[in-house]
Amino acid sequence: MINMDHPTNIHEADVWIDRFKRNGREIFRNASITGIVLFIISYGGLYAAIVVFPNFFVDYINPIFNSDGSRDLYFYLHPFVLALSLSVFWNRFRKMFGGNLINKGIEFGIVYAFVALIPIMWITYAAMDVGFQMVTTWLIYGLIQACIAGAVLAKISPHHV
Repeated sequence: MINMDHPTNIHEADVWIDRFKRNGREIFRNASITGIVLFIISYGGLYAAIVVFPNFFVDYINPIFNSDGSRDLYFYLHPFVLALSLSVFWNRFRKMFGGNLINKGIEFGIVYAFVALIPIMWITYAAMDVGFQMVTTWLIYGLIQACIAGAVLAKISPHHV
């Protein structure tokens, strides 16, 4: 069991809280801009993919997916939730990514894919009745979103603390 009263743990929590207080406006500004970019690109890309690969999207006509429209807002807010998470991550670790905007975006996307996407896609494939091809396309889609977000964040919020 972790002793949260231990001085090291208290210090770490204080550092994160202080960082968020100092950078909260920047994080939310970056998340808003990145969310708008991701929204436009994600839904434009999704529409294009449906037009180009209509047979693949037949798999989405499945009771496992909510199709009654009651949670559509959550679906459309996804780019903004993702952007907020990635903005916090960027704020903390941006100094770790080097190179030009493209390199930073790709590296950022790959790190996100290894830390978050691969584990969640693994458990999704293991626990849900979805095909490997579908989960693989979700992984690729998430990787592309994170790479775009990384490039946007690198452009609007370069190295500084």
